[in-house]
Amino acid sequence: MTDAAAGTGKRATKDQALYRKVAADLGREIGEGRYGSGGRLPAEGELAERYGVSRGTVRQAMALLRAEGLVASRRGTRRVVIGTPRPQSFGELLSFTRWARSMGEEPGGLMIASATRPADATECVQLRLPEGAEVHHVRRLRTLSGRPAMVERTVFPPAVGDLVAGLPPDTVSYTVALEERGVLFADAQHTIDLCPADAEDARLLGCRPGDPLLRERRCSTDPAGTPIEWSDDRYLPDTVAFTVHSSAASGSLARRPAGDT
Repeated sequence: MTDAAAGTGKRATKDQALYRKVAADLGREIGEGRYGSGGRLPAEGELAERYGVSRGTVRQAMALLRAEGLVASRRGTRRVVIGTPRPQSFGELLSFTRWARSMGEEPGGLMIASATRPADATECVQLRLPEGAEVHHVRRLRTLSGRPAMVERTVFPPAVGDLVAGLPPDTVSYTVALEERGVLFADAQHTIDLCPADAEDARLLGCRPGDPLLRERRCSTDPAGTPIEWSDDRYLPDTVAFTVHSSAASGSLARRPAGDT
């Protein structure tokens, strides 16, 4: 690779990180209700000055927020916040906290366990780690306005795990906390299936052992494509719906035999 090509690649990665940072910040503010339903976001020029970026970067951030269903554009006006509840879409990368707030729910997280341990075989594959590498494992009960909704089991590679281990136990959104520390969530591969509740799931979610739970297994990567988390999230079936958009030209939905990751 020539120096010019390498420089272009680095700039592209930096630009992607910048617009995703702007989109993540605005998404958090929208989720917190700062602009209200139907409210207008700051003008492009104001946002460009706030973040020290070009208007083109701001427009990219707005396009991402529009794709996530958080804002709409109206002719002759600034971007307007959409206030209607919506399901989680596979066409977007949205944390549990932001998704919950977008529906008017208050997200919560109760820490069950947090520890560093050797990675198992699946974790080594998903996080691209050598055998014997250590990972940081977190297990939490996630709630919607105080109601049990999901048991979250997330494993982080060493560098990210060190940051997670230093977060306060009452941290609601690891995604937001990590973004503030420079770890950006750019892409994710999702696998959705049903699984029976184990004894711990049943105790935390208030269901019976063996009851079906909606399971989402997810590997998230940063803008460079490096894995930053591997998660096994188990939802009560009546708490979440997922949507998928596909077309004849392209789509993100793939069918696989049950049990494949």
